[in-house]
Amino acid sequence: MRPDRPILLSWQGRSSLDDGAAASAHGSVELHRSACGAGRYLFGDNLAALDELRQEERGTVALVYMDPPFHTNRVHELVETGDRSAPKSARERKTAFDDRWEDRASYLESLGRRITRARDLLAPHGSMVVHVDPKTSHYVKVMCDEIFGEECFASEIVWRYRRWPSKTPNFQRVHDVLLRYRKDAKAKPRWNQAYEPLAASTRAVWGDTKQRAVFAENGHRSKSSVTEEASLGVPMGDVWEIGVLAPMSRERTGYPSQKPLALLDRLVTALTDPGDTVLDPYAGSGTTLVSAARLGRKFVGLDASTLSLETCLARLAAEGLPLVREAKEPLETNAPASETRLRAALTAGSSQPDAPKKASERVARKRSA
Repeated sequence: MRPDRPILLSWQGRSSLDDGAAASAHGSVELHRSACGAGRYLFGDNLAALDELRQEERGTVALVYMDPPFHTNRVHELVETGDRSAPKSARERKTAFDDRWEDRASYLESLGRRITRARDLLAPHGSMVVHVDPKTSHYVKVMCDEIFGEECFASEIVWRYRRWPSKTPNFQRVHDVLLRYRKDAKAKPRWNQAYEPLAASTRAVWGDTKQRAVFAENGHRSKSSVTEEASLGVPMGDVWEIGVLAPMSRERTGYPSQKPLALLDRLVTALTDPGDTVLDPYAGSGTTLVSAARLGRKFVGLDASTLSLETCLARLAAEGLPLVREAKEPLETNAPASETRLRAALTAGSSQPDAPKKASERVARKRSA
């Protein structure tokens, strides 16, 4: 039997996903580092940041969690809630990220370049989890099979959640897809078994202790017995029921697309050990960074969004991990005026600009409410 012929995802005008010239035009990045060495945040285009990291830290990361834009073709914004009496259309808006694309091929090419670079940062025992939705997951899986090799595919995790139903002549969409790939299929993966509670019917018959299988002389299983050792539960499956953040949740920062800590805690705990490094190239609201810090892992966050920088600085400061900007050449990009002002504030010597300070105060007010 002849070996499998590789199946590649193709589109018109496709270029190499490891095109070094693609990152050179994106400028440099600003580095923010915690004083205790817990982690870093690189502010700037994540393609350029990944290229920098790939030169210095290839093969050192235990987990890459990627939550890229979902190809929604719209601009995602934070709507300030200060004056609730004002109509939503009149409230101040801050751009979080622009998810508009020329076409699906442009989106996939952008994402593929970042997956390729992030893959090189993984240790042999490391994993990458790419978080997408059902509209793009099949395209991304074929592309990841090409980048990693089909043998490195580990699992497709379905994150199921409840949300306010919409009027549509279709089944309600209530899940996202998380694709997990291993760096090296032959290396022993970083793995800490996760468990879910025993079913009520199992507890009714066997209680909360471990069962022991009993086999007859012919090798067939004849019955089971119980032990005195408490059961850890059932090994975790690949369909996870975790709620989305409620509008009034204390976790909520206002950043659109924010993911719950429970989701990241489960990934970080299962796929890393204390002291390992966790990388999030689309840091967004900073949930991955907070999860890693709380669980004793080192974190590296990347993002080009000013709102992401503000939100992450505020959340980490609230965790007792303020990040301080290290002196570096300013970005040479056509950045919006808001980003230019923010960089100027940072360059002036402030460890945190006014906006993150205000965001931190908002977090504190929500926690005390």
